[in-house]
Amino acid sequence: MYPVARFLYSTLPNYDVAGVALLAIIFVLSAIVYKLGFAKKLGFWQNAIIGVFLLLGGLILTFLAVFLPVVEGLLIAMLILVLYKVRLWREKRENAASH
Repeated sequence: MYPVARFLYSTLPNYDVAGVALLAIIFVLSAIVYKLGFAKKLGFWQNAIIGVFLLLGGLILTFLAVFLPVVEGLLIAMLILVLYKVRLWREKRENAASH
């Protein structure tokens, strides 16, 4: 097991609670990665459908997270996208200040 999954399964009271916690972490990280990297302005129902599919994908990734570093990979993807967004924001700010 990889560190996050091992930590959750060893510290939480039973495997059901650990599985739900792992699903919640994967869903939140997937939603953040989607929002940082791929999201467009969409209507409420379109966002709801995307949320449902993120939840279904998170369910599949939860089963894989026991044997693969899914949470760790999502954390790295999130960090890379945050660094990209910060760099993009700085460049836009510098270009606006120079004009």
